[in-house]
Formats: sequence, structure tokens, C-alpha cells
Amino acid sequence: MNLDGFFAEEFDEHERVAKATRAAMLEPFRRLVGLSAAAVKGGHKICFFGNGGSAADSQHLATELAVRYKKNRPAIPALALTTDSSALTAIANDFSFDELFARQVEALCRKGDVVIGISTSGKSENVIRGLQAAKAQGCTAAAFGGKGGGRLVGLADPLLLVPSDTTSRIQEMHITLGQMLCGALEIELGYA
Repeated sequence: MNLDGFFAEEFDEHERVAKATRAAMLEPFRRLVGLSAAAVKGGHKICFFGNGGSAADSQHLATELAVRYKKNRPAIPALALTTDSSALTAIANDFSFDELFARQVEALCRKGDVVIGISTSGKSENVIRGLQAAKAQGCTAAAFGGKGGGRLVGLADPLLLVPSDTTSRIQEMHITLGQMLCGALEIELGYA
């Protein structure tokens, strides 16, 4: 293995995807920030969900909002639907894995909430059903995606679609955009 070459190629690809994401994301990012700020100001919450690395991102972002991002301030109501092992296992066992997020959205989300599904492929059935349930509840059904968007296209709005087919690069942009969302919300809500 040429470690030096690998190292350089990974950074080169990261930089290309970051530049392409920057060029493509301003409008959907602006919309997501506006909808999220309006939801919080209206007494609503932000919910995140996804599988694997996207589950970890969901937990990370919900924690940044509920606890703190850059400064101590009032808690911003946010939660990850990936953390309750009893609910996750009961839903998977009693219904199906495909219903993991839809069932929780039905139980926990209300009209006016912002629900953000995270999927690098846009093909995860449980994420798709979770967003469908969010729309049925009258929530904003938003998503972070990649690889052309898959089934998120036409379902999630706003859709922050990273212009890449490489899972690791998409995940890097998702956490970057997610942390930017946290920072922007602190500013929009008057905490910065």
C-alpha cells in the first residue's frame, strides 16, 4: 500500500466533495434553518433519525441542540429516535425493522415539528417510512442524503443532497451540514 498516496487521495476527494456541496447546498440549507428556527420559536421540536453512522449523527446533532453547541444557552428541543433500545427492539420484533422510525414519529411528533431523516443512499425503508409518517402528522419532513437521493427525492423537503456516491464523503458532509445547522440555529434563536 502506498500510504502517502492513499492519504493524499482521501483528502483530495474530501475537498472536491466539500466544494461541490458548498456550491449546491446554500438554498436547501437556508430553508432548513428557517423552518427549524420557526418550529422551535413556535414551541415545537426537531427530531433526527437514521441507521448506522447516520444514527450516530442523529444522536450527535440532537445532543448539540439539547445540551449546547458553541455556548451555554437554553436547551433547544431536539431528540434522536435512535436511542431507546426498548422501543427499537419492540418495534422491530412486534412490527418490523421497516417501522422503527415511523412508529416513533407517530408517537412523539406533532404538527409543526421538524423531522430530519439521514440516509446516505436514500433507500433505507425505515427512513422513508419515518418521513412518510412525519408528513402524515403535519411535520416538516426534511432529509440529508447522497448518491442521487434515491427515494428521498420528492419526499423530503428540504433535501440536503450531497453530490457524491462515496458513503464516507457523504457522511462527512452530513455531519458538517448538521453542525452548521446547530450553529445557525443558535444565531437565529438569539443565543449567539
